Amino acid sequence: MSEINKLKIFNDPIYGFISIPNALIYDLIQHPYFQRLRRITQMGLSYLVYPGANHTRFHHALGCLHIMQKAVDTLRFKGVSISKEEENALYIAILLHDIGHGPFSHAMEKSIVEDVHHESISLLFMNQLNTEFNGQLSLAIQVFEGDYHRKFMLQLISSQLDMDRMDYLKRDSFYSGVSEGNINSERLIQMMNVVDDVLVIEEKGIYSVEKFLMSRRLMYWQVYLHKTSLVAELILTKVLKRAKELTLKGIDLPCSDPLKYFLHNKINLEAFDIENLDLFSQLDDFDIISALKSWQKQDDFILSSLSTMLINRDLLKIKISSEKVSIEDLHNLKERFALENNLSISETNYFIFKGKIKNQAYSIEAEPIRILKKDKSIEDVVEASDQLNLKSLSKLVTKYYICFPKQLI
Repeated sequence: MSEINKLKIFNDPIYGFISIPNALIYDLIQHPYFQRLRRITQMGLSYLVYPGANHTRFHHALGCLHIMQKAVDTLRFKGVSISKEEENALYIAILLHDIGHGPFSHAMEKSIVEDVHHESISLLFMNQLNTEFNGQLSLAIQVFEGDYHRKFMLQLISSQLDMDRMDYLKRDSFYSGVSEGNINSERLIQMMNVVDDVLVIEEKGIYSVEKFLMSRRLMYWQVYLHKTSLVAELILTKVLKRAKELTLKGIDLPCSDPLKYFLHNKINLEAFDIENLDLFSQLDDFDIISALKSWQKQDDFILSSLSTMLINRDLLKIKISSEKVSIEDLHNLKERFALENNLSISETNYFIFKGKIKNQAYSIEAEPIRILKKDKSIEDVVEASDQLNLKSLSKLVTKYYICFPKQLI
């Protein structure tokens, strides 16, 4: 009986053909934990603004794997020693870096699980897979956690110029149709090198780095923090919070069994055992959409109104400005809405709320992007660049928003 050919290829609209480097990577891709990423959109609810932005975390993870292969080839060509085990660890770590994402990206983290970050859940998944694959992921986990002595390996997975950012900027730009985010990842990878086990970019690649940072800034304002995407995700967070509140009061809401479990139970990181992890692995965007469709018909005014808003894309009004929202303005809106809809002031918090968004394309405090100059000296990209606006890209920009029902305009 012939064995399955595990050295498959995927046809990707960004890079063309993506090859699977070995049988272990194939088996990880085939695992139900990873296949679930096919059912989780990469950009959450951004498709309400950009109709083409329906690509998945599965797409993104494979793209990251592909450019990691390119990075390893480039570094080896330049004389950087990377063993077969280290190479495989890089592939596994980047492939699984987003495996812990819940439905619609970040909405779950702020509502039905108790502030459990997706990276923590990714690590739980990786540890469980390591058990199932007899320890073959141990080095990848070490690299992912930053415990491996070769610093550049973590930088390839998580830094200000990592494979994750390189893929999502290029991919999200392509699927949203926002051309400002289209970066030259091939050029960036070709310019990579390692000095004293630290990742550097050769000086002639500095303009590609500048373009990368500028693209990141524009993608955040134009796409990731677009006001309609923002208000949709905030409403979804409120929906899930309300559903959990009602469930804990004993009201039985129609939804899938895994979602029902997380609504009924307070789950923090300490409570994430193998049973909870398995239930989490059964949750995807379809559970949430299905629940929203059912919850439109619930008796609870808050849950049904917010669910209907998302299903019909008839969202709350959102105003963004550089000035803080006054508490008095917020309270006046709440009083009016409470009176018109027979709600308590605390219940109006589901419809009227404020917050802030931040955008910083490059952080001076974080691990820098290092430029290797022709004289072999190394400088932070901000110092090496002759672009004056690169300094301004490292400035944290904060904007403030207020959300409220349209009838209050």
